[in-house]
Amino acid sequence: MFKTVTLWLHKWLGIITGVVVTILSLTGCIYTFQDELKLVAYPEKYFISDTTGHPTIPLPLSTLIHYAQKSLPKDEKITRIDLYPTKNRTWVFRAVKTDENAFGHWNYYKYYKRVFVNPYSGQVQHVENSKTEFFQLTLQLHLNLLLGKRFGHPIVSWSTAIFIIILLSGIVLWWPKKWKSKNLKRSFWLDTKVKWKRLNHDLHNVIGFYSLFIGLIFAITGLAFAFPGFKKSYIATFNVLHSTTASSGRISPVPLPTAENQFQDNALRYALTNYPTAEMMSIRLKKDTQTGMDIQVRHDEKRSGGFDWLYFDRRGNNLYEIKSSEQLHYGDKLGALNYDIHTGSIGNISTKIIACLASLCCASLPITGYIIWMNKSKKKKKKRYQHNVNKYC
Repeated sequence: MFKTVTLWLHKWLGIITGVVVTILSLTGCIYTFQDELKLVAYPEKYFISDTTGHPTIPLPLSTLIHYAQKSLPKDEKITRIDLYPTKNRTWVFRAVKTDENAFGHWNYYKYYKRVFVNPYSGQVQHVENSKTEFFQLTLQLHLNLLLGKRFGHPIVSWSTAIFIIILLSGIVLWWPKKWKSKNLKRSFWLDTKVKWKRLNHDLHNVIGFYSLFIGLIFAITGLAFAFPGFKKSYIATFNVLHSTTASSGRISPVPLPTAENQFQDNALRYALTNYPTAEMMSIRLKKDTQTGMDIQVRHDEKRSGGFDWLYFDRRGNNLYEIKSSEQLHYGDKLGALNYDIHTGSIGNISTKIIACLASLCCASLPITGYIIWMNKSKKKKKKRYQHNVNKYC
């Protein structure tokens, strides 16, 4: 009885969410390597072709913002900067405005531009319309099926939650009744000599088993993006396990250098000087009326979980707080690593390969599942037809 109910639940939840799960898995597979693929696909955007004769120090941030802003229409304001201290890389200036209630990807983004600037000469190398850029479309398909946040996000969120139920019910159905050699062989590996219907059924079972653990990791970390309350809950739960009190990050104010006239220029100069090995820094621009400035220093360009946040005060012209990922509680640290775990960038290239292959496996499960369902439906129709023939003939 239990397995009958589990099978019914597994089947219909899979039928309802199968298309969404396949889309999420395939887009996740592609996006796993987006950091590497972008550099290969768009070298003219991300790299400075000729670095000879360039000064060793980049131009002031305010000057670069001015050059980047001039390349955009007046109503498209730059709100974020991603900079790379490596000498052969451009800095990326983002201008984004969204409509949270709009339907469809092209209505959701009022505008989304990336301006690639040579930080040593101020030359604008490329202005990208990110609304139509391949990897951004892949990301938005993964996040909201290109339906906009209001309409697509709930579908993706609940499909992810249901996928967890499907995976757990799947392991119940996979579990062999008897742990004998013949049963175990079919549960753990494939026999390619059987007929294609049997092979498809075994593919569904075997791939489902081997992708279960990583599939659950994908789904649970996905829930953290989908439901902020869920993320807060598990962060609070794991923080309880931390025995010591985390450092507040407050420090004695450190005066900024006064080499430049603008506060933001001196703040960035301090970050670049004191974090020479950082691979990336990110700045969210604030309104002129706000007194602070924040810079995220990322030690590894491809990992968002290892960072230092630097907090600067405009009025005091100083650095007053540093928050490091190494000083976080267990829960906060796990929350910071959520993106890296979800995308496979938690380790090195090997974890990304594993994540990519596991995503392909997850994408195959609804497909093989649909085929099993259609084959059984045809078989039932054939039996019903034969029954009617025997009854009336």
